Amino acid sequence: MYKWITVALLLCSNTFMTFAWYAHLKEFKSKPIYYVILISWSIAFIEYCFSIPANRIGYLKGGFNLMQLKIIQEVITLLVFIPFATLFMEQKMNLNYLWAAISQEKCNLTLHKKGHC
Repeated sequence: MYKWITVALLLCSNTFMTFAWYAHLKEFKSKPIYYVILISWSIAFIEYCFSIPANRIGYLKGGFNLMQLKIIQEVITLLVFIPFATLFMEQKMNLNYLWAAISQEKCNLTLHKKGHC
C-alpha cells in the first residue's frame, strides 16, 4: 500500500512542479519576472508538500531505495510532461520526441526491473 501512496504523491508532486516550471510561458507572458517567480514558487511550495512525504513514505515504509525513487520520479515526469506539453501548452509531439521518451523510460524500467538500483 505504501508503494502506491508514494507513486500517487509523486504524481501529484510532479503535476504541480510541471506547472510551476512551464505554465508561465503560456499564462504570464506579459507579467514581470518577479511576479512569475513568486507565482512559480507558490506552486512549487505545494509540490514540496507532496514530494517530501512521497519520498519519506517510499523510502522509510514503502521499501524503495533512493535510486528506485529517482527512477520512479523520472518515469512520472514524462508521463505528466507529455500530456502537459501537448494539451495545455499546445505543442506538437513528433516521433523524435516520442522515441526519445520511450527510450529513456525503457532504460529506467530496465534498471528498476533488474535490481541495479
